[in-house]
Amino acid sequence: MSWLRSAFQDELDGVTQSLSELSTLVSSAITQATHALLTADLSEAEAVIAADDRVDEIQHELDARIIDIIARQQPVASDLRALVTALRMSADLERMGDLAHHIAKVTRLRHPGAAVPSELLLTIEEMGKVARLISDKVGGIINSKDIDKALEVEKDDDEMDLLHRKLFTVLLNPSWPHGIETAIDMTLIGRYYERYADHAVSVSRRIHFQVTGKYSSKS
Repeated sequence: MSWLRSAFQDELDGVTQSLSELSTLVSSAITQATHALLTADLSEAEAVIAADDRVDEIQHELDARIIDIIARQQPVASDLRALVTALRMSADLERMGDLAHHIAKVTRLRHPGAAVPSELLLTIEEMGKVARLISDKVGGIINSKDIDKALEVEKDDDEMDLLHRKLFTVLLNPSWPHGIETAIDMTLIGRYYERYADHAVSVSRRIHFQVTGKYSSKS
């Protein structure tokens, strides 16, 4: 019966590969969306918006495949945990793609103008860098199942939270000169980056659970 176990392991490996592909796509999306936002690059924003369809397609195919594996193989213990966890991770990754998509749509909405005022360019650039760092790390953890690295992601998210608070400090300053519309744009953009990082943390926690059977908790 070893060949059956080998075939099942191949299916599990295929699930991991698809999760890794999703992670790569959403990492690229947040990088491109950030660059488009900072440079008011409409063509790059449109590319991010169009590419989100591929993220959705992979997620839907992956979820259907996982459900089929569970129905056919009736896995138990750690195998069932891995598959159920993968279902949840695919949803988190798909949502990360949506958030990059939302950022790109702000760029498109405000084109040919710039969505980000000059005094916030550095903060948004840093938020984009942290988002890419976290998502790249998550992509590595999906493949390695390194729970120490998974715990690091929660610490990395603290940097995003600090940047988010810094953004709001500027927006709430009584001398804010850019009006309500720009303030709303920046509030939404900040929220998109913050939620992107939160979903990456969720993926890292699910990997921790997959390996250990216990969820990590942020201190």
